[in-house]
Amino acid sequence: MARKDYLVEGRHFSTESEYSKALHDKRIIDRLRAQYNAGDRRIQEKIYKDLKQGEYHFYTDLGKDFCSEIEKKSNSASAKMENLVKMELVKMEKRRKLILAGCTILGTLCLTYFGLYSWYNYRTQSSYEQLSELKNKPVIGQNNEEINADAEQSGPLFSLDQNEMVVPEVLDEYKNLLIVNKRLIGWVKIDDTIIDYPVVQTDDNEYYLTHNLNQQYDKNGTIFLDKDCSVLKPSTNLIIYGHHMQSGRMFGNLDYYQDEEYYRKHPLIQFDTIYEKGTWQIMYVFRSRVFNEEDITFKYYQFIDAASELEFDSNMKEMAALSLYDTGVTAEYGDRLLTLSTCDYRESNGRFVVVAKKIKE
Repeated sequence: MARKDYLVEGRHFSTESEYSKALHDKRIIDRLRAQYNAGDRRIQEKIYKDLKQGEYHFYTDLGKDFCSEIEKKSNSASAKMENLVKMELVKMEKRRKLILAGCTILGTLCLTYFGLYSWYNYRTQSSYEQLSELKNKPVIGQNNEEINADAEQSGPLFSLDQNEMVVPEVLDEYKNLLIVNKRLIGWVKIDDTIIDYPVVQTDDNEYYLTHNLNQQYDKNGTIFLDKDCSVLKPSTNLIIYGHHMQSGRMFGNLDYYQDEEYYRKHPLIQFDTIYEKGTWQIMYVFRSRVFNEEDITFKYYQFIDAASELEFDSNMKEMAALSLYDTGVTAEYGDRLLTLSTCDYRESNGRFVVVAKKIKE
C-alpha cells in the first residue's frame, strides 16, 4: 500500500500526526503573517521580537521557515528605514545649509539697511544741527540786498509780478540759512517734540519726499510747503507736508495730537516764514486720505485759497466735522491758516492732519 503524502506550506509530511502538527503551526503562522502584513510598524516589531525570544511554540519546520521569512522582511524593512533616515538627514542638512545661507544673506541685508538708515538719520540730524547753529549767527557772505534779491528769485512763490507787491526783508535769523539753501521758506517748531525743522518749497511736491536739504537722496525727505501756496501773497491756508517716520523724525510725532489731553498741553505751533514770525493756535485734528481725482468729497489738501467768505466757512465746517475733538477754537474769513499733514498708516493713502490759525500779535 502506497504511503500517503501530506503537503503544507510547500513541505511534505509523511504521517497524519506530523500533518496535524503542521496544520497547527500553519494556523499560528497565518494569523501572525496577516498581522505582520497589515503594515503596523509596532506590531511588526513585536512579532519579530516575540519570534526571536521563542514566545511562539512550533512543532514543525514551518516555524523555522516563518521565522526566517519574518527576519528577512524585518532586515529589509530596517534597511529601507535606514536608507530613508539617511536620505532625510541629507535633505535636512541641505535645508539647514540653505536656511543658514538665507539667514546670512538676510542678516547682511538687514545690517546694510540699518546701517544706511542710521547713516541717513545721522546725516539728516547733522545737517539740521548745522542749520540751527546758523540761525542766530551774524550774516555772512552776502549783504542784505543780495539776500533779499535771492529770496525774490528762489522758488515758485516768487514768480508773482513784483510790480504789484513789495517783498519784505528777510528776517535776520534766516539770512544765513537762505544763503545755504535758497529754497528755504520758513521754520516749523512744536514744543516737546522732535519737530523743529526748516521748511522748503519747490515747484514739485514729489521732490522733497525723497531728498534732503542738500539735494541728496534721503528716505527721511524734508519738510516742505505745498507748491501752490504762497507766503508773500499770502495764501489763505499754508499746507506743510512731512513724512511720518518710525524714528519720530520729520512729522513722526504729529499724531501725538490724536490725544486731546496732549493737545491741551500743546495748543500752539510756531511757524515762521523767512519774512515774519508766527504763532498758530490749533483748531482741528483729523484723519483723512488722498482721494481719487474723480471723488466728490472734501479734500483738505486742495483748500489753499478761499475766494469768498462762503467758501471759507464751508471748508471750516468740513474740517470741524472731521475733527477728533472740539478744541473750541474757530476761524473767520480773513484769518490765515496753517495745515500740517503727514501719513497715517491706518488705511491706504491715509493722512493725519493738524490745522491751526495764526494768532494776531
